[in-house]
Amino acid sequence: MSHHILIVAEHDGRTLNVATAKCVACATTIPDAHITVVVCAANAAAVAAQAAAVSGVHRVVTVEHPMHEHPLAAAIAPQIAALAGPYSHVLGPSSTFGKDLMPRIAALLDTVQVSDIMAVESATRFRRPVYAGNAIITVEVLGGAKVVATVRTASFQAAGTGAQAPIEAASPVAPPAHTRFVSVSAAHSDRPDLQTAGKVISGGRALGSAESFQMLYRLADKLRAAVGASRAAVDAGYAPNELQVGQTGKIIAPELYIAIGISGAIQHLTGIKDARTIVAINKDPEAPIFEVADIGLVGDLFEIVPQLEQLIG
Repeated sequence: MSHHILIVAEHDGRTLNVATAKCVACATTIPDAHITVVVCAANAAAVAAQAAAVSGVHRVVTVEHPMHEHPLAAAIAPQIAALAGPYSHVLGPSSTFGKDLMPRIAALLDTVQVSDIMAVESATRFRRPVYAGNAIITVEVLGGAKVVATVRTASFQAAGTGAQAPIEAASPVAPPAHTRFVSVSAAHSDRPDLQTAGKVISGGRALGSAESFQMLYRLADKLRAAVGASRAAVDAGYAPNELQVGQTGKIIAPELYIAIGISGAIQHLTGIKDARTIVAINKDPEAPIFEVADIGLVGDLFEIVPQLEQLIG
């Protein structure tokens, strides 16, 4: 029995977010998966072409409307719900975008949502983390119910490219007029996006000030890395909220994670435990971060970071 899976693409109007390819990787582990990616955009051609190239994708559907110039969950959800009829599963990333959108879709379809899928056991059985990642539970959706779910993208490697899926246009329903885009306030940086970067450098409360965080920015620029922060550093005002990594921040899985002056509270470790290589710099040899670090360096960050910066050149 084939399972027809609809994945909602996350993008910025020009580039497909890697989170979508991770959703595809998750979907391919569902038995006999036939995967369709839906792209909602004002002009979907560029993003649709990228989605069509993701390995495992069988079809791409575009939904074009001027309102989709800026993604609004209230506008996208009814259109996805209208398309969802023939699909057994509707998936989206467990990102800010997906967490806003997918519960709305589930409500419109009168079904429950499975959140943060980290592994697939069958078409209806999934594993997800609870208690800040300290335990993993298995959940099962009743047979016959449509599965609406978010995918924990940190748990999956992005699907590759090389496919040539056909692209079709759809006009399911007009988006509602009661919601409109007003403005967006977001930090702009030339550094890689924290959620998708391959290398991340994070600082903790031990940096002592926002001025000291400039060391991390300089080191990150030399490494072409994104910058993150612990909740303690954010709460202290050393770094902006959008840089927070951890249970109440961003869950990330970079190839390289460098934790500088971070003790390693469980809430922070939850956000980084899927990183491929973790490097920790801390003057306290008993800091919990060293329990998960692949490479640990005990010492004064104010001496070590400038030396690293100098060595990198």
